[in-house]
Amino acid sequence: MHTIVDAMQAVQPKTRSRSVWASPWLKALVLLLCLTPLFVLAWWWWNQQLGWNRVEYVARYTGIWTLRFLLLTLAITPLRRVPGLGNLIRFRRLLGLVTFFYATLHGLHYFAIDIQWNWPVLKEDLTIRRFFIAGFAAWLLMVPLAGTSFNAAIRWLGGRRWQWLHRLVYVSAALGVIHYLWQGKSIVITPVVYGAVLLFLLMTRVVFFLEKQRT
Repeated sequence: MHTIVDAMQAVQPKTRSRSVWASPWLKALVLLLCLTPLFVLAWWWWNQQLGWNRVEYVARYTGIWTLRFLLLTLAITPLRRVPGLGNLIRFRRLLGLVTFFYATLHGLHYFAIDIQWNWPVLKEDLTIRRFFIAGFAAWLLMVPLAGTSFNAAIRWLGGRRWQWLHRLVYVSAALGVIHYLWQGKSIVITPVVYGAVLLFLLMTRVVFFLEKQRT
């Protein structure tokens, strides 16, 4: 009898832990935290705290947060191997969609506020401004990833093809870092740091792949 009770008590903490991770309230909290930078930006805009060039500030702000969420999404894969952090995988899809949201917001701000729906200017930027081309390509690669981030798409594509498709996220991230780096007149430390983080995450992915091949 005591053995059964002891076994039940040993299982209960794990069950409770899983139920907490699976709670929709926890996902809602994570989503709220992800949207906090947007709320802060709106508050600053409303109170005119963005400086003399609000358009440029918003462009940089949304672009930087896009990169941050993208790197955070990619970090889920190595972090889930840390004991006790395996359930972080539950938030990878959410973080990926948040990344796409911020990237789309970044692009819409440029198109609607910066150039004010000026198609000739857009065409010119797509042909001669290399940092814009890199950024636009990064966003384009996110479109099929966001569109196939649901279970129905995984079943339709098949697990293997879906995995290969979603490895394009590393290409998108690299283009995002290049976009950030090229838009400056000189090399600045922030995009270099983001590039180093991306390289580290890519190296961990390669190491995991090689380990899997050996087993």
